[in-house]
Amino acid sequence: MEAAAFTRALLWLFVLNIGVAFGAGLYEGRITFANWLTRAPDGALHWDAGAAQRDNTGLRFWVWVTTVPLTLLTFANLIAAWQAAGHLRVWWLAAVAAALAERLFTFAYFIPTIVGLMKAADSWDAVATARRWAMLNHVRHVLTLTAWLAALKALTLLSAR
Repeated sequence: MEAAAFTRALLWLFVLNIGVAFGAGLYEGRITFANWLTRAPDGALHWDAGAAQRDNTGLRFWVWVTTVPLTLLTFANLIAAWQAAGHLRVWWLAAVAAALAERLFTFAYFIPTIVGLMKAADSWDAVATARRWAMLNHVRHVLTLTAWLAALKALTLLSAR
């Protein structure tokens, strides 16, 4: 495979993977998470670690979509973007920077927190942690969307060449 075709394929894979991650993240935050943090008839919130364990989205889905592939694609695209020039380089590096920020946030906060929550009993602390996790997840969605849109722009610039 020639270098230009490999570069194009690398960016395409990045765009596709981060797009899937964005959609899946929205789904998890809106649909799946609602099974983990539930509201009782009296309005009180309750953390259901059993539901989170049964879903186990980290091992059943995320490890295969983002933990390994998106992380590797982000670093591979960093190398490729660094070698690009002009506006393509700017947009591509912006995409990689947003993806790197999301990856760091995920490894530093989201993974350890959800692992801890999956072991936590229903308590005020568990509910507070789960609510904070859900609120900060919106920041992660913004980072992922930013990376995706910037990568799409880079892809259009690369395709125009």
